[in-house]
Amino acid sequence: MNKFAYTFCISILSDVEGGGYLIEFPDLPGCISDGETIDEAIENGRDTLICWIETSKHHDDEIPLPYSSEHSPELY
Repeated sequence: MNKFAYTFCISILSDVEGGGYLIEFPDLPGCISDGETIDEAIENGRDTLICWIETSKHHDDEIPLPYSSEHSPELY
C-alpha cells in the first residue's frame, strides 16, 4: 500500500448540507470528499486523493508536494 503524506481536515456537515463528514486535502485544490462516518470519509478521501493525482498526471498538471514533506525529510 502506498503511504500518502498529504494532510487532511475533517469537518462535520450540517443536516442542511446532507449530514456526515467532509474530508479536504489543503495541499490539493478541489480534492474533497465525504462520507456518512469519519471512517467512510477517510476511505472515500483516499480514493479521491488517488484520482486527483492520477488526473493531474494525465493532464501534465503540477502536483504539489505535501506540506509535511517539505518539513519532514524522512517521508521521502
